[in-house]
Amino acid sequence: MSAEIKFTLNGKKIVYNGDPLRRLLDVIREDLSLTGSKEGCGEGECGACSVLKDGELVTSCIIPVGACCGSDIKTIEGIRDTEKGQCIINAFAEGGAVQCGFCIPGMVMAAYYLLDRNPNPNEDEIRMAISGNICRCTGYDLIVESIHLAAEKGADLWQK
Repeated sequence: MSAEIKFTLNGKKIVYNGDPLRRLLDVIREDLSLTGSKEGCGEGECGACSVLKDGELVTSCIIPVGACCGSDIKTIEGIRDTEKGQCIINAFAEGGAVQCGFCIPGMVMAAYYLLDRNPNPNEDEIRMAISGNICRCTGYDLIVESIHLAAEKGADLWQK
């Protein structure tokens, strides 16, 4: 089965011709060569493949590309060079949140999603926002502190 699926990826119009049941993660990584989103579990449980689909945080390993027709998708590559993305990435580096780095793209996407909706989250709100992301290295405290730091340093960005 083959279909033409049109969507926007990081501001660029994409036309995918292929199996509409193929995972969005595979299309992003294999066909479009954007490898920031990682496959951790393949079941939508670990958050390593998190992207924004029409402004909502989703796990791309369980989304068929056919469900993205007409959608606006943003990956870590789409936010990393924005002011907000840089604010989070710099806060993660400054706060020591990055160890092996495997979960970090998904964590950054979750932080971006949170701060865009709640520019001044408390610890419980941050922990809830990243609860769909598994980190096997840090124990989460440094990630939570880094998201606090991003909220503080980017206060003017998140208010827009």
